[in-house]
Amino acid sequence: MRDTTSVSVRVRRAYEEFLAGALPVDGVVRSLVRDSWIRSRNRGVDPVDSDPGTAMTDGDLEEYRSAHRLAVVRPLVQSLMLDDIAGAGVVVALTDRHGRLLWVEGDHSARDAAARINFVEGSVWSEETVGTNAPGLALTVDHGVQIIGPEHFSGPVQQWNCAAAPVHDPVTGETLGVIDVTGGPAAAVPFALAAVRSVVAAVERELRTRAVDLAAPETFSPGSSATPMRRLTVLDDGPARWRQAGTAPRPLSPRHAEILILLQSYPEGLGTEQLATMLSDDGLGAVTVRAEISRLRRDLGDIVASRPYRLTVEIGSDLDDVRRMISAGELAAAVHALGRGGLLAESLAPGITEVFDEVLEDLRSSMFGAGDVVALGAWVASPHGRDDITAWRGLAQRLPVGHPDRAVAEGRARLLDRRFGVTR
Repeated sequence: MRDTTSVSVRVRRAYEEFLAGALPVDGVVRSLVRDSWIRSRNRGVDPVDSDPGTAMTDGDLEEYRSAHRLAVVRPLVQSLMLDDIAGAGVVVALTDRHGRLLWVEGDHSARDAAARINFVEGSVWSEETVGTNAPGLALTVDHGVQIIGPEHFSGPVQQWNCAAAPVHDPVTGETLGVIDVTGGPAAAVPFALAAVRSVVAAVERELRTRAVDLAAPETFSPGSSATPMRRLTVLDDGPARWRQAGTAPRPLSPRHAEILILLQSYPEGLGTEQLATMLSDDGLGAVTVRAEISRLRRDLGDIVASRPYRLTVEIGSDLDDVRRMISAGELAAAVHALGRGGLLAESLAPGITEVFDEVLEDLRSSMFGAGDVVALGAWVASPHGRDDITAWRGLAQRLPVGHPDRAVAEGRARLLDRRFGVTR
């Protein structure tokens, strides 16, 4: 069993050193937490006096949450969780996608204790507002997380533990909010996060049964949804995949995935000759391009218009996710999401190579511009930055003197200089 007391002491010491300007040494603080601390500091969150605020009157909050999508599943959450937590010193919270607490429920003593850190209905517990905490971090990274005591960025919250997981619309994939358990020792055990995840799964099943509303116009207008109902996955190590709302993912041929990537990257459309040149150095014939488009329509539906070829529906993709992360300054997350590059790294199509090069350069330039140490560390650990001497040097310059990773970075830069004799 893990010695939680000694771990908490080490994390607390690393937290204090971090506030003094030193990055935590690898292995002392989870990378998930370290990255969140850095984002919290960079956003100007006050570690001593962060204020989640409320900014809503009681009447406005009641009106807002009664119309929220999670209102219909609140009774299910209550029946699955509240009976089991009585007297456990924890509260159960449901948030919206911005981290605003819509409902905070539990026994009176637990709610009164939570109120002393302003963990109350209407307050906003996003990472941007109060720093590292389970509801806010779950929304940021889009998966379940557990934050224990001193892992919180806000000092007054470090006596608390929390476990949270996001709830998604089962049809569109849109994030609706978070289910969270916050409290004392009962919220620190691994079972707490497992319990939250199981309740989220039940909630999403319930939402799916309510998803088809024959009276709603958007039922017959898929394009009207704010979240794309079709998704392309190309960055995984396996084959590219296509998923349409309500159906299981299906594999795509590399050529069809390449066509979709190019049409998504050039929304204004591509002529037959342009598309042929982007797909092959040898230049495909017009007949071959038309045949591939015909097969694509047969497999996925009439999603491509002609003259020029262009998408007729909105498509989400993991490549677009990376682009959005870069734009939002979430650079370490972008490096991890990019991975090895999947189809983009393997493709020999000139157009795909150009798209991949653009994404890599956008990411690299953004890291240097922001001076993001965490992102640079992730970059040099990736296949794309392993031999990037400029990145290794930049990392060494930005790490505090005495940090063990600084010596490693300096050594790697010297090695690359000897090996290649050129700088990038």
